[in-house]
Amino acid sequence: MSKRRRIFDIDIPEDEIVPAGKVEESAPEIKRRGPMATAITENAESLRERRDLESQIRAENDALAHELVRLKKLGLITDLIPLDQIESYKLTRDRFKAADMELADLAASIKSIGLSNPIQVEPREDGKYELIQGYRRLSAYKALLAETGDKDAYGTIPATILLAGETLDSLYRRMVDENLVRKDISFAEMAQLAIHYAMDPDTEENDPDKAVAVLFKSTGYQKRSYVRSFIKLMSRLGDVLQHAPDIPRSLGLALVLQLEEVEGTAVAIKAEFKDWENRSVQDELTVLRRYAGTETNKPVRAEKTTVPAVKIEPTGKAKTTFQIIRPQGRAKCTASSGKLEVRLPKDFSTIDRRRLEAAVRGMLDQLEG
Repeated sequence: MSKRRRIFDIDIPEDEIVPAGKVEESAPEIKRRGPMATAITENAESLRERRDLESQIRAENDALAHELVRLKKLGLITDLIPLDQIESYKLTRDRFKAADMELADLAASIKSIGLSNPIQVEPREDGKYELIQGYRRLSAYKALLAETGDKDAYGTIPATILLAGETLDSLYRRMVDENLVRKDISFAEMAQLAIHYAMDPDTEENDPDKAVAVLFKSTGYQKRSYVRSFIKLMSRLGDVLQHAPDIPRSLGLALVLQLEEVEGTAVAIKAEFKDWENRSVQDELTVLRRYAGTETNKPVRAEKTTVPAVKIEPTGKAKTTFQIIRPQGRAKCTASSGKLEVRLPKDFSTIDRRRLEAAVRGMLDQLEG
């Protein structure tokens, strides 16, 4: 008995993937792919996408790094730097360790409206920063922090972060040019800076006179000549002078002539100032004038006079201003309608209230009498 084979026609869609069996050569459009092949394909595509993304991120990071370097070179990167992370050892400053009357004004301005001009620093290898410009601004912030204890307001200071690697000569020039903008910088301070620059083992020039040409290149010849004269003065008397920044140019030049022409002048001046710790500006200038042969009853500088100078302001109100030389420094006095102000680098809050009250009452009684 023969068996009949039944044949059925099955229609397979064109996009159907046959999971098993042989694919006839006559039907090449029918493709077969197992689970492992699918996984490998998907993983390869994922790796390509990740490599493309990583490449894009690296390109963006490189662009940002180049931009950061460019901005640092231009001095356009500013951040809030903690005060205890800023050192000032690299450059020798020109300021003497005397009371700075203007520092109180600067601190008051910062307290009122904030700091308008950030200091400049450069990063150090130990993670801290070296001060390049802004010694007085940094000092004002430290004073405000000590006064208020407000770390949120004065524990950090706005600072421009410069690219490390600038030469020491360039940094000195940058500091000097900033100082020359200040009208109150004295010849003694400029001379002292040239001396310190020449003493710095990391600078190329060790002759103070030649250092003047390097540091004060932007100033005129005559001014550089005066600085060189004050170098002679500071080299011989700088260790005993307490108020060198107050020495007028004419007195300084006359002193230099005496020091060079009259033997023993420096020794005599040092002997007179020996053990005289609490001398005032006027005391020191009087002695120096005597040795320079320029004694006069007239004040050497207009700001030293205690004679009031009346100024008429645009509002029409009279305002009297004058200065009095005290052992602590210059007392700046301002008198106007209903107001009398005395500014002196002294903490008046430490004076006993009854003593302070008696002093003020006595002054007022004397004015009324």
